[in-house]
Amino acid sequence: MTEDIFQGYKGHALEVLKNFNVRVWSQCTVETTRGTFIGTILPRSENDDDKHIVMKIPTGYNVGLDVDTIRSMKETGYKKANYKIPEKEFPYTQGLPKVKLIGTGGTIASRLDYRTGAVIPAFSPGELYGAVPELANICNLTTEKIFAVFSENMAPENYKKLAIAIGKEIEAGVDGIVIGHGTDTLHHTAAALTFMVQNSPVPIVLVGSQRSSDRPSSDAALNLMHACTAAGHGDIAEVMVCMFGPTSDEYGFLHRGTRVRKMHSSYRSTFRTIGDTPLATITRKGVTPIKPVYNHRRKDRNVKILPYFEEKVAIVYYYPNMQPDIIDSLVQNGYKGIVIAGTGLGHVNKPIYPAIERASKAGVAIYMTVQTLWGYVHMFVYDTGRDLMAKGIVPAENMLPEVAYIKLGWALGQTSDLEEVKRLMLTPINDEITKREPYNGYLVYQGGVREVEEFIRKVRK
Repeated sequence: MTEDIFQGYKGHALEVLKNFNVRVWSQCTVETTRGTFIGTILPRSENDDDKHIVMKIPTGYNVGLDVDTIRSMKETGYKKANYKIPEKEFPYTQGLPKVKLIGTGGTIASRLDYRTGAVIPAFSPGELYGAVPELANICNLTTEKIFAVFSENMAPENYKKLAIAIGKEIEAGVDGIVIGHGTDTLHHTAAALTFMVQNSPVPIVLVGSQRSSDRPSSDAALNLMHACTAAGHGDIAEVMVCMFGPTSDEYGFLHRGTRVRKMHSSYRSTFRTIGDTPLATITRKGVTPIKPVYNHRRKDRNVKILPYFEEKVAIVYYYPNMQPDIIDSLVQNGYKGIVIAGTGLGHVNKPIYPAIERASKAGVAIYMTVQTLWGYVHMFVYDTGRDLMAKGIVPAENMLPEVAYIKLGWALGQTSDLEEVKRLMLTPINDEITKREPYNGYLVYQGGVREVEEFIRKVRK
């Protein structure tokens, strides 16, 4: 047997495969001390250990078999898998809305690379139709991949390029826009596009998935169908994030781009509207608004594109015993804006005061948010807050820290006049600042207590 049929295997695991004359990609029955396993032998990550053989079982999940537990292996078939989904030209149906899908990368457009064991952005937007043919029943979809990056690599240049591309598509007459995006910084991009693309006449829907397309529990297909439905048929013409609502596939949420945040590393229902309710629920049948006030779809092509961003802006998460050199180093390195996520109502320790005063005198715009996420900055309550405002810090009301960071970069990208920056920062564009938090805008309950467990039993069978 040649080495190329043992892709990624080495050491003890390689010896076991050779001993039983079993190849990678073969269908195989494996007897172990823990029972019998039937499935397909997969390549190993070249960076992993030599103590496991990986098998894809009929459910679609992968399991690792400890080589020391294997008693026998028998090949029952062989077919090398092709995990690339071919691109297909999207069919045109008279009467369906025109939706443009802009690809940026991320799990919504990815597959598993068995060579490294990593999820990589490998599907072009055109391939998404091959994966989700139901999209053809929702809209007439055209696609364009303007870049392919993991969301942690999204940068201001990407935001600006997206905003300009959206403006061109609106001018060209599309009925809605979907943006495929990785979930980790999806809320940052949603905020950036809210500020850069104003008064849109059509829905702009950012969508991602928590689980890659090759997993049985992937949310990619349903999220895409929901996003295309919202973009093509919905009446809400705003920048929105479309992701799972509950952990099941009953419905999705449409979140306003300035009030949404990723709140769990792996749950499919990870995105939450903070300090408010979502805009709407979404199913394949259509959009059901939750909030009574929103920007409605229009027939005109008027949109304001403001693709500005100053990159020398930082967000600082305050912690006890933070030293003043953190602030001083930002000023010395030419930063023009700082957003602080402070404690409580917007506080930091007194040793930082002189550094804040130095930064303010140097012309740095400094804004305070709260690391509690829910709630408002109230710096008039304690002398700590009053002292900080006197030294130049501006309260950012109930803007989320990441949203304040994005908006400050956007504002400083247009002007260095700190009074004009303040005007831009404290003038709401689309609910990044709200007058009040509704009674049901803060729902964080603890498991284990009687009333919560009773509620959970009613909704989770």
